[in-house]
Amino acid sequence: MIMVIVVCAVVGMITGPLLGNANPLFWNVLGGVFGGFGDKLDRKKRHYADLMFRGLILAALILALSAGISIFYREAIIFYPDYEILRTLFLATLLTAGSVWFVLLQLYFSMSKGITDKKKKPSETATYSLAKTTGLTLTNSDEFGLTRAAMVLSARSFDKGMVAPCLWYLIGGFPAACIYAGLAMMNWRFGKNGLGSGFAAVPLALEKLVGFIPSMLSALFITMAASITPTAKLHKGIASWLGAKSRAPYEQGGFPVSALAWALNVSIGGPVKDNKGYPLKGEWVGPKDATAQINYKHLRRAIYINVIAHFLFIAALLGMYMWDSIL
Repeated sequence: MIMVIVVCAVVGMITGPLLGNANPLFWNVLGGVFGGFGDKLDRKKRHYADLMFRGLILAALILALSAGISIFYREAIIFYPDYEILRTLFLATLLTAGSVWFVLLQLYFSMSKGITDKKKKPSETATYSLAKTTGLTLTNSDEFGLTRAAMVLSARSFDKGMVAPCLWYLIGGFPAACIYAGLAMMNWRFGKNGLGSGFAAVPLALEKLVGFIPSMLSALFITMAASITPTAKLHKGIASWLGAKSRAPYEQGGFPVSALAWALNVSIGGPVKDNKGYPLKGEWVGPKDATAQINYKHLRRAIYINVIAHFLFIAALLGMYMWDSIL
């Protein structure tokens, strides 16, 4: 597992996101197969119950394919002599790390280079990759909006593209990890942060059921990473766990996004538009006195926290392996 995380980090940083999308390859494949079909089913004029039923049917198809892929993964590993190489490659399709860092750093360097020219905007490539990965329309977003979207991505990708699939693989092998990845893909592709039609209601509920504990674990690593991040406020990061207001609903990032916003004393989230320009009135997340006018300096700290959180996660996995070998 540790080797897979390292491979995802290194290869992703070298190659960058596939076609501008830094999400796991597994998500991209399923999204490519079912995305257009799902968009045709999700008709706003339909009744809520009808849309829920349509979403249920699509979820069943996606989960069936996910289960089928997991069986292929498992059988290929059994019959192929160099099974450890295949295991690493197959697991890597369920995770993301380096490609997200590539997108975040691309945006960071693009914004930091424009500090001497107030009229200069981030490069189209950086904005495109961020929009493609988040599923949002960011064409007319200012520096503040782009930074907020990037910071939310840093927290959510660590949760759903790293911690959750790894945890479910350790619990139930490829079947559990692939099924979770299928649900997470639907959350990303059709969920609209829980603010859309009833089409994604069923997969969102299922993803919340299997993703709630991993999201808490992800937030814990983010909070721990904040303790060694310059200017981050650990006590506020801890406050996000203690019933504080202005926290992100699960569908909008939940514990990880809240932990990041509170630790850095910023306000992120807020109203956005999906990839079709449909307005989504998301919650503002962060302390009461926090500012939403954040820039590349805040993004730099978010990237730092994300990277450190990955190292802490690796350390936790290593500790588990060592403890298991002792027992």
